[in-house]
Amino acid sequence: MSAEPLTAIVLDLGDVMFSWSPETKTKISGKTLHQILSDLTWLDYECGRISADECHTRIGQAFSLDPADIAEAFRQARDSLTPNHELLSLVSDLKAQSGGTLRVFAMSNISAPDYEFLRVTKHINWDIFDKVFTSAAAGERKPNLAFYTHVISESGLDPSRAVFIDDKVENVLSARSLGFHGIVFEDSIAVMRQLRNLCGSPSKRAWEFLRANAGRLHSVTNSGVELKEHFAQLLILEATHDASLISIPEPPSHTWNFFRGRKGVLTKTDFPDDLDTTSLGLTIMGASEDVKHSILDQMLQYRNPDGIVQTYFDHTRPRLDACVCVNVLNLFYTNGRGAELQRTLDWVYHVLVHRAYLDGTRYYTTAECFLFFIGRLLSASTDADLHAKLEPVFRERVRERIGADGDALALAMRIIAGATVGIENAVDTRKLLSMQLADGGWEEGWVYKLVAAKTLIGCRGLTTALALQAITLPAPSSQAPVPLEARITSWCGKITISW
Repeated sequence: MSAEPLTAIVLDLGDVMFSWSPETKTKISGKTLHQILSDLTWLDYECGRISADECHTRIGQAFSLDPADIAEAFRQARDSLTPNHELLSLVSDLKAQSGGTLRVFAMSNISAPDYEFLRVTKHINWDIFDKVFTSAAAGERKPNLAFYTHVISESGLDPSRAVFIDDKVENVLSARSLGFHGIVFEDSIAVMRQLRNLCGSPSKRAWEFLRANAGRLHSVTNSGVELKEHFAQLLILEATHDASLISIPEPPSHTWNFFRGRKGVLTKTDFPDDLDTTSLGLTIMGASEDVKHSILDQMLQYRNPDGIVQTYFDHTRPRLDACVCVNVLNLFYTNGRGAELQRTLDWVYHVLVHRAYLDGTRYYTTAECFLFFIGRLLSASTDADLHAKLEPVFRERVRERIGADGDALALAMRIIAGATVGIENAVDTRKLLSMQLADGGWEEGWVYKLVAAKTLIGCRGLTTALALQAITLPAPSSQAPVPLEARITSWCGKITISW
């Protein structure tokens, strides 16, 4: 789903590569100076149609100002121009790292005298730019399309593989109308992040983040407490197929506990094993057939009076969660015993049909968690009856979520869930790509919660692993639907680990 890398960056000069102040020591206020910049006379001056003297004379008449004061005000404003060294440095680095595939252009509404002043007095590395296009030389200015087509023609750039950066929305809109990727400059940090994401390889940068933090991709709470737990580690392993990234001691011989060492954090110290983590551990890391079926038999003893499986291997903690149910169903169906949890499946189906998951579940924070685990279930099982029951409504529910608000983890889960049934989600993929951070990872998304402690838990490693999976999904074929078995292989692959 990722786009081709950029081959050109087109940047404005004033208010992007250079900042300046309209406040001068003359009688002309900053507000008036801005008004002059929008006056037709000034626009003619920027396009090289009139001289500086004529410009100042005509503006003096229009605004009842002394032309000498106008000239002095613009001289002081021009002197205040300050290079954006951070952005210049990044653009230079991106160009150098591209191996000659990335070109950089400036495109500015600027008069010939003002541009000459910039070149002579502002000592930046002008060699960064392959060419500088000025309105004075082109005889056109932004946002007029003729200026853009002039730049395209002279540079030979492909707008579909170029990014245009300007502080004015109307200028960016014109660029976008011609196929450019447009960025409205509001602050350097946001623009620099977007440039890194557009010019670099998002997947390569994500792998670099994961490998740089291998073995330390632990979860944290929203209060900053680090948690060493199994659940996120297992999902990272499933998403990446790389056991070197995770931190799991030798798997337990029987059931699994959410916390490593079975020592609860921000909850009771003697924390019970749970069906959720156990289901994940057995479906991802496996166990002998005897052990698996022994655990499945044990799980059947933890159903409530409605026949629905509960969360803990502890009859004193009767807790019900729809996501947990889906993960337990996954374990049962992948071991040929799905029919033994029919009432659990029926309840999950009604949760899906009636959108009961929209505010999350007892232990999971978002609607996407539920949909993600449903997608994982459908991808893991070839059971025709299961697919006939869940898949039609699941498709509808995934489509309903496209474009909804969400953090990076929610977007990644949504994209992956849709892909399990052949739904391409370009809208959320673009948004997810734009959220990649400078270090190549994504911010942690809140995935589950400690209810009694009212604490949210997230993991940058998990968010990054799922985001990586989401942005590297193959585009659905326009041919016949992908067979179920092929979808399952694509999702699950095969994880073999030696301990």
